[in-house]
Formats: sequence, C-alpha cells, structure tokens
Amino acid sequence: MNQTLIRLGHSPDADDAFMFWALAEERIETPLRFEHDLRDIQTLNEWSREGKLEFTAISVHNLAYVADQYAVLVCGGSFGDGYGPMLVAREPFSREELARQTIVVPGLLTSAYLALKLFLPEAQVQVMPFDEIQPAVEKGEAAVGLLIHEGQLTHQQAGLKTLVDLGVWWGEENGGLPLPLGVNVVRRDLGETVMQEIARVMKETIRMSLTHRADALRYALQFGRGIDPNTADQFVGMYVNEMTINMGERGRRSIELFLQRGAEAGITPKADLAWVE
Repeated sequence: MNQTLIRLGHSPDADDAFMFWALAEERIETPLRFEHDLRDIQTLNEWSREGKLEFTAISVHNLAYVADQYAVLVCGGSFGDGYGPMLVAREPFSREELARQTIVVPGLLTSAYLALKLFLPEAQVQVMPFDEIQPAVEKGEAAVGLLIHEGQLTHQQAGLKTLVDLGVWWGEENGGLPLPLGVNVVRRDLGETVMQEIARVMKETIRMSLTHRADALRYALQFGRGIDPNTADQFVGMYVNEMTINMGERGRRSIELFLQRGAEAGITPKADLAWVE
C-alpha cells in the first residue's frame, strides 16, 4: 500500500472543496498518495463508467451503472434532508403544465434528473451545464430549470419562483427519508486493505473540515462561483454534516430505495451494492 497512487475525482464546488480541504492541504497522514482531479459531476459520472479513477464522487443515480466496479463509502455522502434539487421558473406552472414544458437539467446521470423522472415521468428535458441553467431561465431562454448547488439558495433573489423542491417531495413520499444525491466510491479491485484506508482518510478529512470550519470555508470559497461567505456556509452546512461522516441506516436505506424506484420505473438497472465502513 505504501505510496500507492490514488486518483481522486471530485467536483469543483464549495461543498466538495470543504469536504476535501484537509486532504488537499496534506494534513492527513496516510501511506497512500492522492492526486486530486477536479471535474464537473457529469464528467465524473462518465469516467466512472470506464473505471477511470480509483476514488471518485459520483451521483447516486449513476451508482446503478457502476456498482459492479465500485463500492460505496458510508462516509462522504450528500443528502437532501428536507430539501434538494429544485424546479424553478419565472412564472408558476401546475404539474400538468410542467409536463408540457422543456426542462433544462444538469445531466442525465445526475440524481436530480432521476428524482425529476420519478416525480414527473413524462418530463421533457434538455441537458445544459449546471451553472448555465439559472441564467438561462432568468433570460427566458428556458421555461423551467432544474437547479442543483448554490442556485437552490440564490434563485429567488434573481426573481425566480420555486415550483417543486424534489427533496421535500421525496421525503413526503418515503416516510421522511432524505433524498440521496451524491456518494464517494472506491474501485473494488483495489482490495480490502486499500479501500479501508481510503474510507479512514475520507472520514478524517470530513471531521477535520468540520472541526476547522473557518479554514475549510476559506478554502471552499474559491470554488463558490462568487457567492458570499454566509451563503457558502449555509450551502456547505446543507451537504456536509453528521450524515456525511456516516450516512447510517437511514442513508443506506434512502440510496437503496432511490435506486429500487429507478429500476421499477425502468430508468436504471438493478444494482447490487457493496459498502465500505
């Protein structure tokens, strides 16, 4: 295991940057050598289909396609606990009217897209980079947008209306379970020893970031796409918290149910998940 190179993929977003601050700053002792590769989540999802990285963040939706290659860490998960990706527009639409609109979405492998299709199976969509969706709706270039990341907190300031919060909808439909959005996974062919060490490092970097919140937030702000420190702190708190240290039975159940619902709807294949504590 000594000096084994682990290529780590995560998105250049405030929450991921916050989570990996201690590891990026080399504050954690480990025999492994980590090489960070920052990419948007759609790229990381596509790369995982090829098994390109040893350790990577992916969408829970995409997990259905790569569960044979990757095991899921019980730490590092992102959940919308009473909140989540949002459908927004400049004007209100009923559910029936939504079905007749083209909804711009941040990728067909994202968990936001799977949640949308479970909520509105007949949804018509167009893919757009996630950071272009809110501006497109503001300018009237798109009627409805599916927002992830900071836009969940800032869209109303731009005059947009929340049509549906998919995290709220999911919880109401499933006994209060959080909506599973992202996980960190490790390639199964690394072997148990290396996978366990990656899990330890992942948990330690999250704990250290939460303990040294101000330092980690300063680091994360450079990935916040211009949001102010208070908004960044709120956004990070939504997706890096105690469930991120250990998702527990509630988190596991939400992931299993989300993918089960996807398979039952014919959207995703059935997945046999492996977990790393």
